[in-house]
Formats: sequence, C-alpha cells, structure tokens
Amino acid sequence: MCGRFTLTLDNAGLQEAFPQFAPPAGNTPPRYNIAPTQPVAVVTNDGHNRMEYFVWGLIPSWAKDPAMGNKMINARSETLAEKPAFRAAFKRRRCLVLADGFYEWHAEGKTKTPMYIRIRDEEGTLEPFAFAGLWEVWHSPEGDEIPSCTIITTEANEFMSKIHTRMPVILPHERYEEWLDPAERPGDQLTPMLAQYPSEMMVAYPVSTAVNNSRYDSKELVEPVA
Repeated sequence: MCGRFTLTLDNAGLQEAFPQFAPPAGNTPPRYNIAPTQPVAVVTNDGHNRMEYFVWGLIPSWAKDPAMGNKMINARSETLAEKPAFRAAFKRRRCLVLADGFYEWHAEGKTKTPMYIRIRDEEGTLEPFAFAGLWEVWHSPEGDEIPSCTIITTEANEFMSKIHTRMPVILPHERYEEWLDPAERPGDQLTPMLAQYPSEMMVAYPVSTAVNNSRYDSKELVEPVA
C-alpha cells in the first residue's frame, strides 16, 4: 500500500523535475509527511498538462458522502477494471501523483519500523517520480466540487517485499504521455503499464517513528536513524 509520502520541491524544483508540465499556482511548501485527505500535487489526463492539487482519497461521482474517499487512498491494480469505485476512472480519468519519496512500515513481531523509500537513476542520483493514479470530481448537492485522487498499488517487487507485501505503482518517465492519454482506453491496454518498479532503482532506510503522527511535517522525518 501507500499511506504516506513526501514532495519537498518548490515550484522551481517541480519545473526542473517535470519540465513537460506547468507548475501549480502559488508557491509550493515542502511536504515531509503527506497523509490521506490532504492536498496532493497531480497531473490529470484532461489535456492541459498542468500540476494541480487534489484531495488524496478518491470520492466516486456517485458517492452520497465525501467521507467515502477516506477509504479510497489506494486502488489495487489487479481489480481496477472490476471495482465500481475505480473502473470508470481507470478507463477515462488517469493521473500522475507527484512525489520524491514514500514511507512504508516494516513489521518485526510487534515492532513496526518506518522506512523511507526513494528512487534513483542509473547514475545513483536520487530523483522525484510519479505514482500512477486515478481521479474524480465529486459534486455536492449544494453545487460544490471536490477533486480527488487515489494511488494505484501492485504486489511488492523483490526489494519492497522485505518491507511490505504491496507497493505503489511508480511510472517511468517514458510512460507519462501514454498514461495521460485523454482518450478512453480499455483496461487490457493500460494494465501492462502498472508493473513493479525495478528493485535495483530503489533505496530505503529507517526513519523516526515521529512520522506516525501526521501532525508532524518537518525535514527531520526523512533523516536516517540507527
């Protein structure tokens, strides 16, 4: 699964990392502990190629209560075409969720150690990346709109399996354009993109248990601990 992540770049950093997308309006503060129901930076397949902020936790258009999104922070890649909450968005409303690291908890007995996971390039340089996601816009009876999204997950690769059984789907740069195709796409064309990220391109280290509390959001959270 994916329950917390980071995006610490300002707008200039976002533009450098994702030059094909226009940066969001206003200044972007660094985030070291992004949690469900909070705003996340996304690029949708609406054809505008711009970064926007959506609520993390997909609210289906037919939901009676927006609180339903609290349970929809992740979507299993294996069942996207079947689940009523995700199947329409899978075909029509895909997005990138921008990040530069994510957390997962490694369990040993009763102890759970938070691990911070990052992606590196072939030279070993750590770099930002994008999760594969789905998006919706929920309309309230009063006419308000809530744009929301979910992060797609898959079975853990060899690297992540030592930490957890699941992992978020991380799209390589060369897949961005295809994933953001605004046309309706059948699931059998999209599913091959939802593969495990290569183990050799991932790094992880333990961090402070302070990350367990979503009220904490500081640089110290991503610093390694013994």
